[in-house]
Amino acid sequence: MGIEVVVEGLSKSFGRQTIWQDVSLTLPAGEVSVMLGPSGTGKTVFLKSLIGLIKPERGRVMINGVDMVSSSERRLHEIRKLFGIMFQDGALFGSLNLYENIAFPLREHTKKKESEIRRIVLEKMDMVGLAGAEGKLPGEISGGMRKRAGLARALVLDPEILLVDEPDSGLDPVRTAYLSQLLIDLNAQIDATMLIVTHNIDIASTVPDNMGMLFRRGLVTFGPREVLLTSEEPVVFQFLRGRRAGPIGMSEEKDAATLAMEQAQGYPDEEDDGPFKIPRQLRPSPGMPPRKGAERRRERVLGMLHQLPPPAQQAILENMNAEAQRPVGVAPELPQRSAAKGSYGPAPAPGHGPAAGPVPSPRPAPGPRLLPPDPPPGPPPAGPSGPSGPSGPPPGEGGRW
Repeated sequence: MGIEVVVEGLSKSFGRQTIWQDVSLTLPAGEVSVMLGPSGTGKTVFLKSLIGLIKPERGRVMINGVDMVSSSERRLHEIRKLFGIMFQDGALFGSLNLYENIAFPLREHTKKKESEIRRIVLEKMDMVGLAGAEGKLPGEISGGMRKRAGLARALVLDPEILLVDEPDSGLDPVRTAYLSQLLIDLNAQIDATMLIVTHNIDIASTVPDNMGMLFRRGLVTFGPREVLLTSEEPVVFQFLRGRRAGPIGMSEEKDAATLAMEQAQGYPDEEDDGPFKIPRQLRPSPGMPPRKGAERRRERVLGMLHQLPPPAQQAILENMNAEAQRPVGVAPELPQRSAAKGSYGPAPAPGHGPAAGPVPSPRPAPGPRLLPPDPPPGPPPAGPSGPSGPSGPPPGEGGRW
């Protein structure tokens, strides 16, 4: 089981520039948390402060009774062994192949025999879908594979706390979806406390148990994901929808005069489309164990439900009820392309062509899944079809992402 991380009154500046101040939150043990924020709000600085790589001026980061801000370097060295870090660019050594890159922490921090190192490295590479790529150099593989190699390296010391910095950078939406599922599957397997730093709304809305947001040199909010996703804070509203109207500007936050002008004139092409639609949280893939962190989170959130804003309370209860009725291991029905109109719509009924029209699904649509549906019985529908075939990585060079 992962370890709880308690942050109390953390403040950090570089010279006269305050990055953030008085940040307090708790990363619950074994749960997945996300820290959101516009570019330049100090998300990566916060992540590095948790592990003691950057020293805040004030506050504490408590892990297993050790303060990562004020403890000696010798004490920090021991506590850092509890961490695994997936850096934004993978941070791989260009002259070493993937096997050597992933084995590096084991050789640096343990006295394991080479046979044991090999077993661990191959196990972690298989866990992230890199089996057979041991001899590849970082320059010979795709950005997605480098991300996964960096993740495998973060896992070799069996961390109890996993920090993931901008996992989506440089990846297309499909590969980002695969990586999101991989993070959920890893949490189910290792039950580590996880913090993901990102500004990707798809990751933030489907992966974590908890969410926070940094803006204006402080923490806007942190708590169960439904609290942020139902928040009416102007900066949260703007960020979740990707709008121009709001406190976030192109290079920095907007001043009061700009905000007042926006409020008077508005952006005619940006209409209020109502509350943010909360997608269902990703589940572990079929064959994976259930997430212990999700069960602990359910009990914890129910215990604090009365303290949360009413919209968040309603969203939590609705999500829990929907999750209780959600079938396990059932993939969603994927759309198929209509030969007549050249557009995507519901899959036709088995044995009927596109002209038969859409057929309603006989079951409630499950949340986001990454497996295609089972092939329907009988002959396939006439005309081009949508996604089909066995599950696995998307097509491309060797199925790499």
